[in-house]
Amino acid sequence: MIISSPFAQQMKEKLPNVVLLLGDDHGWDETGYNGHPYLQTPILDEMAATGVRMNRFYTASPVCSPTRGSILTGRHPNRYGTFTPGFSIRPEEISIAELMQAKGYATAHFGKWHLGPVKAESPTNPGAMGFDEWLSHDNFFEINPYLSRNGADPELMKGESSEILVAEAKKFIERAKAAGKPFFVVIWYGSPHEPYSGLPEDLALYGDLPKSFGNRQVRLTSNETGLPVTRLQRDVLKEIFAEITAMDRSIGDLRNYLSENKLHTNTLLWYFGDNGTPAEANATVPFREDKGSIYEGGIRVPSVLEWPEIIPQSLETEASMNSADIFPTLAAIIEASLPDRPIDGIDLLPYFSGKKVMRESPMMFWNGSPRDTLSKDLLSYLDPKLQEGNSPMVKLMNGKATRDFKNYVQTDIISSDFEGARAIIENRYKLVLMENKEGEIQTELFDLLQDPAETKDLKESFPEIAKNMAIQIRKWQESVLNSLIGNDYN
Repeated sequence: MIISSPFAQQMKEKLPNVVLLLGDDHGWDETGYNGHPYLQTPILDEMAATGVRMNRFYTASPVCSPTRGSILTGRHPNRYGTFTPGFSIRPEEISIAELMQAKGYATAHFGKWHLGPVKAESPTNPGAMGFDEWLSHDNFFEINPYLSRNGADPELMKGESSEILVAEAKKFIERAKAAGKPFFVVIWYGSPHEPYSGLPEDLALYGDLPKSFGNRQVRLTSNETGLPVTRLQRDVLKEIFAEITAMDRSIGDLRNYLSENKLHTNTLLWYFGDNGTPAEANATVPFREDKGSIYEGGIRVPSVLEWPEIIPQSLETEASMNSADIFPTLAAIIEASLPDRPIDGIDLLPYFSGKKVMRESPMMFWNGSPRDTLSKDLLSYLDPKLQEGNSPMVKLMNGKATRDFKNYVQTDIISSDFEGARAIIENRYKLVLMENKEGEIQTELFDLLQDPAETKDLKESFPEIAKNMAIQIRKWQESVLNSLIGNDYN
C-alpha cells in the first residue's frame, strides 16, 4: 500500500531531511516546558514553543529495547520477540531506514542501539537494518564512551557523549550534502541513563537544589565500581539534570548547524524519550509509577518536533500518539509502501496539519514476555555467538562489562502467552489488565483526561466500556502472537 501524504503537494519533488533524536530514560516530567521546577532544557523548550508539542506521546514499551524496535518497524515489539532489554530484534523485520535507503536517502545511526550487537557479523546490527553508516554501542554509555564504527572493534572516544554523537552526525550530514542526497540521521543518546555523570559546568547549574528536594536514598550503579550503590537522591539528581542539560545543548548545536547550512527549514527534527523516568530519578513525576510500568509514569514521555518548511506555525496537540507511529508517518512523508504485515502505528501527518485532533484507533501496550523465555523448550532464534556484544560499559552484570542478546523461536500459542501487564488507550479511557498472584486477571479503567495520575478506577461505573476494551486488546494480542510465531514472514 502506498501512503499519500497530505503535505505531498507542499513538498512537491523535494524530499525532506529527517533527524530522529531519542533520550535514554528521559521521562515526561524532565523538561522545562512540562513544568520542571529546576531542570534547564532551553532548546527543547524552544522547540515546544515554536514547533509541534505532543502532550500525550507514549512509548510502545515502558523499557528501552522494545521501544527502539517499535520506532524502526512501526510494530509492537512482542511481534518479533523483543520483549524487554537484552532481547534482539529479528533480521526479517523491515526498518524505516530500509525504506528511506530505497528512496535515495543517506542513512546513519549514532549512539545506543540495544537491538542486538553492533559488530560487523551481527545480523541485527544497524547496517543490517538499513543504515549506511553507524557509530554505535550495544547498550548504554557515559562520558568517554566506547563506540563501534561500522561494526569494527569499539574505540574509546574522549568527551561528553551527547556532544560526540552530534559532532559525528554533522560530519555525516556534510558527506550526504556533498553527495547531493537527503539524509536520514538517527541519534539515540546514552543520556540520561544511569550511572550518571556530568561536566563540571553543567553540574554547577544544579549546585543549590533545596535540601527538601530529593531527600531520600536511592539505589543505582556506581561509576567507580560498576556495582550497585545507595546514594542521596538529591546528589544523583544533580548528575541527571547535568546530563539532560548537555543533551539539550547538543540538540541546540545541531539545530544551529542546520540553520547555518540552510538545511533547517527542510529538515524534520523530532525528539522524544524511550520510556518513563526511572525509579531512582523519580522526584517530580506527576503520573502513576515510573519506568518499567504500564501505567502513565512508565510510558508517557516528552515529544517535540519541528519542520519549518511544512509546519511553519506552532502546534500543541492532545491527541494520543506513540513511538510505533514514527514508521508509518515517515513512510507517508516519502510516499513509501508499507510492508505487507501488521503495522501497529498510524500516520500522524493529519494531526500535524490540523486535519485531525482525536486518534481514530486505540493504542495497545503489552509489557514483557508472554512465555518463560528461560524454558529449555525454546530454541535460540539466532546463533548465540552472533548475539554476543562487545561494547564495554560501566555497569557490570554477572561480572561482565559487555552485554549479550537473545531471541527465541516460538511455534505455538498457549493460554499463558496472553498474560503480562497490558493496556489499551482509546483517547479518553485507558484499561489496564494484569494477573495477580493467583493468576486471576485484574482490570482497572481510568479517565485520562480527568485523572491522568490514574487514581480512580472506573470499571464499576462503566462496565461496558471496560468490557469492550478488554475484547479489543484480546483480539489484538491474538494478532501479535500470530506474528511472534513467524507467520508474518511467510
